[in-house]
Amino acid sequence: RNVPNLSRTWESTGRTGDGGAYFSLRGFDAQSALTNGLPTLASGNVDPANIEEIQVLKGPSGTLFGGSFYSYGGLINTITKKPYFHTGGEFSYQFGSFGLNRFTADINTPLSKKEKIAMRVNAAYHSENSFQDAGFKKSFFVSPSLIYQVNNRLSFQLMTEFLEEERAVAPVFFNSDRLSPLDFKNIAELNLDPKLSFTSNDLTIRNPRFNFQGQMLYRLSDKWTSQTAFSRGTVQSNGIYSYIWDDVAGDNWFSQYFHNENQQTNTTDIQQNFNGDFTIGRLRNRVVAGLDYYYTNVIDNGSGWGWARNVTPQGDVNYIDPYTGDEMEPTSLTLASVNNMLAPLEPSGSNIGNSSFAAYVSDVLSITPNLMLMASLRADYFNSRGEKNTDEDDFDQWALSPKLGLVYQVIPDRISLFGNYMNAFINVAPMAVADPDGSNTRVKSFKPEQANQWEGGVKVNLLREKLLATFSYYDIKVSDRVTGVAGNPFDYTQGGKVGSRGFEMDIKAIPANGLSLVAGFSYGKTEVISGNGSDFYAEKGRVIGGQGPSTLANLWANYVIPDGKAKGLGFGLGGNYAGKYLVIDNSETGQFYLPAYTLLNAAISYSIAKFRFGLNGNNLLNKQYYIGYWSVNPQKRINVTASVAYRF
Repeated sequence: RNVPNLSRTWESTGRTGDGGAYFSLRGFDAQSALTNGLPTLASGNVDPANIEEIQVLKGPSGTLFGGSFYSYGGLINTITKKPYFHTGGEFSYQFGSFGLNRFTADINTPLSKKEKIAMRVNAAYHSENSFQDAGFKKSFFVSPSLIYQVNNRLSFQLMTEFLEEERAVAPVFFNSDRLSPLDFKNIAELNLDPKLSFTSNDLTIRNPRFNFQGQMLYRLSDKWTSQTAFSRGTVQSNGIYSYIWDDVAGDNWFSQYFHNENQQTNTTDIQQNFNGDFTIGRLRNRVVAGLDYYYTNVIDNGSGWGWARNVTPQGDVNYIDPYTGDEMEPTSLTLASVNNMLAPLEPSGSNIGNSSFAAYVSDVLSITPNLMLMASLRADYFNSRGEKNTDEDDFDQWALSPKLGLVYQVIPDRISLFGNYMNAFINVAPMAVADPDGSNTRVKSFKPEQANQWEGGVKVNLLREKLLATFSYYDIKVSDRVTGVAGNPFDYTQGGKVGSRGFEMDIKAIPANGLSLVAGFSYGKTEVISGNGSDFYAEKGRVIGGQGPSTLANLWANYVIPDGKAKGLGFGLGGNYAGKYLVIDNSETGQFYLPAYTLLNAAISYSIAKFRFGLNGNNLLNKQYYIGYWSVNPQKRINVTASVAYRF
């Protein structure tokens, strides 16, 4: 909520591959794909019980993380809680609107008399209903972690996460076939009933997840440190996923499709890094050099996609095939009925493996006490075996990713000017293509897509760190985009270009004892620079979809009474503004807007001795608002949460 130029475009769907929540960051897709700087995938939600900090890395980050993650606009990295060498912890309980019940436990204990071994366990149980007519979430999460300080040079860190989650998820509502003129131009014309879920609590999806990370830190000398990191993860999607689509434009009916998810993704990552801090002459160098191996294996045994019924935005239902006009056998919103409808469909049955190997080096050079230069380079080799039972879809690609940065302290430790050039790339798999009549089938290969950013700005640190602010302007260009060929639905070409540029302001202030302020503002514009005719995804001068609102603003003020009889009593007030959002923009279909919205949130807390009590109110103005990608996703109206915590 308080990161400029970051907005959620849809909630976690739980579906195969990319079922985690989607965000827009500097006009491009972003997901929570990193934990402690190592890759982790999530087809469901990320439980916050084990999160110490959330880092948002802005700009193309391929030099850091390669081409396995979509990072044109940035990445989201969660930092987990670490053990410490004394006994402590917290138990908390939350309850609130829509049947929310959440219990968390955080227990830390040393396992040796000397400060050598410590263990910490974080756990959470979560149960919540939906604000719509159906939908729920139940999850159990536990994360044990261990730290072992062998001596003053060698240490080990281990962390494991287990998540069991089951939900009934409302389908994503796509109000366009992406070809025909839109029947509705905005929410008022669509008249979607936000209380309708178009699902039932019998149609659930499960997303069990396992994540393990191990790190060995070894101090080689007073100037060099070695870090060896290993991570292993497994994430699954099991159950019913559904979406709603405008199959035949021109009427008020939308087709609802169902799919039985049965997919597992396994990941392995191994890194070896060397960190140095040394001088050459009078020049200080801070160097990181390393090697990275990353492997993913995706096993998909899900069903085919099945049409089940037609619905209207107001909840009417019929069972008429949108293409033939035939009356079909009704499919009710029960698991037995949906499974019966999906049973004749051919399952996917795929098993795909991909791996990447990378080497990288980065140096921050202090040229003078006030001037620092950073130069980085990553060489990345991607090797895909594709389907394991055939060699026809195997391919490999090389990519180089550079990064440059410059910081000049106009007033040391007070005002700094900065600029950077950053790069990211995404590997593109070969595609089967053909002539316009479907003949002459062949395979066409492509280069990796490339994103390049130029950014400049100023950072200030004034009033003895009571006022921190960052102002920046960025310009991102993505080239070598793969798009369809005009006049040939069976062919693809490479050469499309997309641009995103904008301004960001981020301010943190402590104007008085006990009072803190966080404020942000961003304005960005994302559009196709070089496209392909009137193609829905790549028409020149149009938005790309999923870019989020152009204008975003956030403000949060918090005051805790520092002394006196009311010491520990706190008040928080603030909210978010999102401007009018163009989710569909095409000369053939027309445009569809989501309206602007303003959210007001507030909090009251009281801490005394070892207890803390809290009351949070969200969307206090009771606004009905929407987010979306090329879709329409209704959001919660006013909701309240109360909490009590005991610390020891």
